Amino acid sequence: MNIEKLYNMQRGLDEYIKKGHDLKGVDLFDQKVLALLVEIGELANETRCFKFWSKKGPSERNVILEEFVDGVHFILSLGLLTNNRAEPEKEVSAETATVQFLHVMESVHTFQKTKSEGDYGLLLNRYFALGDMLGFSSDEVERAYIAKNEVNYERQQSGY
Repeated sequence: MNIEKLYNMQRGLDEYIKKGHDLKGVDLFDQKVLALLVEIGELANETRCFKFWSKKGPSERNVILEEFVDGVHFILSLGLLTNNRAEPEKEVSAETATVQFLHVMESVHTFQKTKSEGDYGLLLNRYFALGDMLGFSSDEVERAYIAKNEVNYERQQSGY
């Protein structure tokens, strides 16, 4: 995966949104943190990994992948906003997807407090470890990110 390419694409989208919504000079950090947490929750909901009370299986793989890359958008955006960049490194993931989701959410909260490079890297690593657990290759994530980035531009152009 070419993470620099994704950071550059995210920077372009962030600038486009800021300009289109007259957000120059507005601190969007907390809004982006909350948006990321919502996206992580939506991803968990599509995997259904925590729904012990239900026999219904997970959503289709492409739906789960799209939710995953929604989270990638906000993680990259938060990195750019705080001048933190990292390349995802392989991290040992938790025993279950449910526990990995909890680790990711914990990392979001920690990063929100510190905004540190180390905590950003841990968040990025844990999120991509979750993607590995869900069966997504880095090339697949990159392709899906690029496709969703185009959709996000189209949505902005149509008054989303």
